[in-house]
Amino acid sequence: MQKNTSVDQTKMSSLNKWLLILGVILIAANLRAPLTSIGSLISYIRTDLELSHALAGTITTLPLIAFAILSPFAPKIAHKISMEKTIFLSLSVLAVGIVLRSLFGTASLFVGTALIGVGIAFGNVLLPGFIKMKFPLKVGIMTGIYGVFMNVFAALASGLSVPISSIGQLGWKGSLAFWSLPAFIGIAVWLPQLRKGKKQDEIDSEDQNPGEKTALWRSPLAWAITLFMGLQSLIFYTVITWLPEILQSIGYSSSASGWLLFLMQFAIIPVTFIIPVIAERMDNQSLLSGLTGILFILGLAGVLYGNHTLIPISVILIGVAGGCAFSLSMMFFSMRTTSAIQASEMSGMAQSFGYLLAAIGPVLFGALHDLTESWAAPLIMLIGVSVVILLAGFEAGKKKVINETLEEEPETLSV
Repeated sequence: MQKNTSVDQTKMSSLNKWLLILGVILIAANLRAPLTSIGSLISYIRTDLELSHALAGTITTLPLIAFAILSPFAPKIAHKISMEKTIFLSLSVLAVGIVLRSLFGTASLFVGTALIGVGIAFGNVLLPGFIKMKFPLKVGIMTGIYGVFMNVFAALASGLSVPISSIGQLGWKGSLAFWSLPAFIGIAVWLPQLRKGKKQDEIDSEDQNPGEKTALWRSPLAWAITLFMGLQSLIFYTVITWLPEILQSIGYSSSASGWLLFLMQFAIIPVTFIIPVIAERMDNQSLLSGLTGILFILGLAGVLYGNHTLIPISVILIGVAGGCAFSLSMMFFSMRTTSAIQASEMSGMAQSFGYLLAAIGPVLFGALHDLTESWAAPLIMLIGVSVVILLAGFEAGKKKVINETLEEEPETLSV
């Protein structure tokens, strides 16, 4: 009888483990798709709702601003009610936002988009800490899995939104609403985790000494990670915004430039799985971080040079660099911290600053183009940013952890 009970408990434990992994995958699937699904539909939305180009542009910048403002608050709410419950609430807000932006007119579009930004902001920040808490010995592979599914669903949403809108009478509203399905499935799969959620102060009592508080904003290592995360976000969102127009200015058709943008995003996918696994096995990730900066420099320099033979290679290099940079950023949140809550706080700090830069980057890039009437100066600016990524990444990649107390300097991990 006891043997059967033990077998049943083992089966249940295995089921819970797979449900947890599936839950992480579904969260990842919802962190980009609601944003990328709208890009190819913007022209339809603008025409239907009679929006100006400027107002339509805020549909994509509004979530980035939400990320920047709300990211620091996610760990604090998780501290009060548990990570599991906070992630569940973020998925719920996200699902409501996706549905709301698809129902009515202009007001609901923007309110729904804002709610989507809130939901994704919390998921972005908490998932690295949650992985550190639940999979402490598998951080690399779980980060890789989450990065792959996030980018696969982002690409699918970008490519399928227009075909879905042409089915029957769905239109752009039905197409956008379709992407609420992964959110609702995620909510259903995540429900069992609500019974297991610990308040973060209970987790802290297990992970840290009482009374210790992290001093992220005074830590040079935390700022190196923040710069690395923020500047790679700036390059990614700037290139996503402007690459097609740059390519069209040197003779590519709109269709060809779109496929080259797809090629860049496709190049990101395998890297987001491979790099975390490699990084976890290395004592020091400075070499990987430095290589990331070099790949950005080479890719952007190729676009600046404008040779049609080199452009596809350059675009792939930018995609590989972006995948490396994002994956390493997520790994640093876990590898350079000592507890799940500290990982979440590091994630919140880096992503708040990072998405603020991401929101500014495309505007600054466009302004430089208008000022100089050339793409050379903006691209040289991004190459300069890549050099800073190289330097910040070299520091962030060193084998250290962020100091836990206000008094101590960052300590080096024991071998």
